[in-house]
Amino acid sequence: MIRFEHFGVKRWAAASALAMGLAMSAPASAQDDTLRADLAADMPGLMELYRDLHATPELSFQEFETAKKLAARMRALGFEVTEGVGQTGVVAMMENGEGPTVMLRADMDGLPVVEQTGLPYASKQIAVPASGVETGVMHACGHDTHMTGWIGAAQLLVDRKDEWSGTLMMIAQPAEELGEGAPAMLEDGLYERFGTPDYAIAFHDAAQFPAGMIGFSPGFALANVDSVDITVPGIGGHGAYPHTTKDPIVLASAIVMKLQTLVSRESSPLDPAVITVGSFHAGAKHNIISDEAKLQLTVRSYSDESRKLLLDGIARVAMGEAVAAGMPEDKMPTVTIADPYTPATFNDPEFTQTVMAGFADRFGVDRVMQVPSVMGGEDFGQFKRYAPDEVQSLIFWVGGVPQEQFDAAQRGEADLPSLHSPFWAPDAEKVIATAAEALADATLRLMPVGGE
Repeated sequence: MIRFEHFGVKRWAAASALAMGLAMSAPASAQDDTLRADLAADMPGLMELYRDLHATPELSFQEFETAKKLAARMRALGFEVTEGVGQTGVVAMMENGEGPTVMLRADMDGLPVVEQTGLPYASKQIAVPASGVETGVMHACGHDTHMTGWIGAAQLLVDRKDEWSGTLMMIAQPAEELGEGAPAMLEDGLYERFGTPDYAIAFHDAAQFPAGMIGFSPGFALANVDSVDITVPGIGGHGAYPHTTKDPIVLASAIVMKLQTLVSRESSPLDPAVITVGSFHAGAKHNIISDEAKLQLTVRSYSDESRKLLLDGIARVAMGEAVAAGMPEDKMPTVTIADPYTPATFNDPEFTQTVMAGFADRFGVDRVMQVPSVMGGEDFGQFKRYAPDEVQSLIFWVGGVPQEQFDAAQRGEADLPSLHSPFWAPDAEKVIATAAEALADATLRLMPVGGE
């Protein structure tokens, strides 16, 4: 679901975090080459899995075969596996002595996109989403790399059970693209049945920086996402006699324009906010003034206070413009806010800097960078929001753009496809290798034997 709108980065010096005492004591395995060497040996099998997952994507809450594949692999690694959590979710648990619980999460669903990458293993899957319209299906958001990197990390950690102590909680989550998979798993008793993690970590591939780079955003990383529908009644009639009508198109247009002032004049310039009217439907013929207009909005914010300001303001503007237009009381607009919404994803700042200190140590400071927060949405934030005082949470980015394509774009010779594009074809091997190593490294540091 993530989309970066620009590539603005700040190189991050690990030394500054170390000076603040945020770096974790590294287990011995994190300081030698065995982790990377073992991962290199695993990569042929992981890439075979990736190509299979890429060729056989499934839509949100339809990830039946995908879930079976992941569950089988986790059982083979020795995890205690439960399927069907939150409809199609998978939970794989491994207890390995005393220590914290670390949750690693991957998302499974594809998108209703017809793939146009030209890859030899491109998806040819066809499915029917909730809209009822048959469509091609593609892993256009890179969830196939997420799942494969997740499996790669699990293999590395199982091979190193003598180097970590605690409980490993591996989550394969459905329906991230709808923003409904994480809450579905939580409502199905995820924490009550399997325990609440101390740490929750996920990654997402990125279409705006080179493959193998790691990006992070302390604090708010992704936005609240609300979907709002506004129905604007009117009094229809002949287009030649507008004075005998109450034109809902004119009224809805006034609402659209006024809504922008909620961001430009009521929200603090230092508090990011977005109101986008993505759909405006009314009328069916040139010379007929319709009796109704419908608007569909996406609303983005970070804090709960900012979200409330925008949503309350949308209702107020709709009613106010209707009153100004002289609409009768029984013809007032109705404003409907979709439930559930996707809450903002918050990266615990100190925890984020701690993990990034470890990444800078392992990968080098040139591969770890701070990136701007984005107004995209991700339901990973639900796992922290459900138990904010117990869970420390982090989602980070792994760049996926093949280096030659990135260099060409920097020279102005090419445009980069975004996530959700039918042309998105990341350098999957670099994404998977970087993510698997990073997830395993972070887990080893968080769960040292002896509990330090």
